[in-house]
Amino acid sequence: MALSPAPVLAVLVGLFHAALFVFLRGRAGGRIVLVACAAILGAWAGDAVGGRLGGDPLRVGDFHVVSASVVAWIGIAFVSVIAILGPATAPEEQE
Repeated sequence: MALSPAPVLAVLVGLFHAALFVFLRGRAGGRIVLVACAAILGAWAGDAVGGRLGGDPLRVGDFHVVSASVVAWIGIAFVSVIAILGPATAPEEQE
């Protein structure tokens, strides 16, 4: 079974950007798993977009690093915005 390097590099790039987000922000709270998943999926999707558009100046083999990084940050921003707009705590049950 041969594994393409794209999923492995997407995990590495996504986790790097998720860690950079936590470092810059100072904390991620309970949503660190969501941030990491969004960054990994965004990096994988960004590689696919970069492959279609071409012209990515920084590549590792067939992996498009710049477009993967940009879409990973879009995924992180999406999760952050949803977390801000969502409820801060679960509503208490009424008796």
